[in-house]
Amino acid sequence: MESPEKKTLAILTEEPKERHFHHQTCLLKGVFLLVIFNKAALSSYSFPSANVITLLQMLSSCFILYVMKKIKIIAFCTDKSKNEHKSLLSLVSRRRLVQTIPLAFTYLLYMLVTMESVRNINVPMYTTLRRTTILFTMIMEYFLSGQKHSASIISSVGIILLGAIIAGIRDLSFDAYGYGLVFTANLCTATYLALIARTGKSSGLNTFGLMWCNGIICIPFLLFWTTIKGELRAMLSFPHLYSLDFQMVLCFSCLLAFLINYFVFLNTTINSALTHTICGNMK
Repeated sequence: MESPEKKTLAILTEEPKERHFHHQTCLLKGVFLLVIFNKAALSSYSFPSANVITLLQMLSSCFILYVMKKIKIIAFCTDKSKNEHKSLLSLVSRRRLVQTIPLAFTYLLYMLVTMESVRNINVPMYTTLRRTTILFTMIMEYFLSGQKHSASIISSVGIILLGAIIAGIRDLSFDAYGYGLVFTANLCTATYLALIARTGKSSGLNTFGLMWCNGIICIPFLLFWTTIKGELRAMLSFPHLYSLDFQMVLCFSCLLAFLINYFVFLNTTINSALTHTICGNMK
């Protein structure tokens, strides 16, 4: 079987296979659009509650997954004989839920920090700084799974980082708080991606099952957090809440978040965390 390192090197030096390229292309388009829609909601409409958007995205994702599972379009487990449960909370077993807790909390922190960083920094600089996720991913792969990369891959990553710096230098507007949020998001993203394949194999869950567990575990904590911070109350008094334009922005943001999460899991599982991160720079 081809090693993750060879797959990564192939992405850097050769034309990828058609199936892999399709997943990566869909992911790149979705990521760009999601950033734009999130930025529109938080900045153009001055929506005060970034965490509420994250909560709505998770609720929408779980609703879509539940409907698809109920009408038997999808399954949550790789072993379908152990996959059929009757009640909402038992769509996956308690043991599988427990196994996904580290992944879920890393995802929650990643989502919260990412949404806040989008608010505090312009899109070109945000995209530039996010490209440094490659370095964080290489480090996390080494610490979590002992994955080492060849000198050719390391040098290729160095060229990508240099190109990102050159591309974004004209949009440089230093903001210590904003930069700190982005680099924290990079660390969370790298940990999250490195855990996806590992958790999927150990839990027996497929892409949809991992997404479901993420939502089921994270939603209660996020709901509690937005309640004590008063963000849900602030949302109800938001002047554009019933504006059709704003509602369309929220709907597209939620739909794109679902699609991106799916392709993130799928791309990371088929390829590797580093390959996924490298493909993300193409946006």
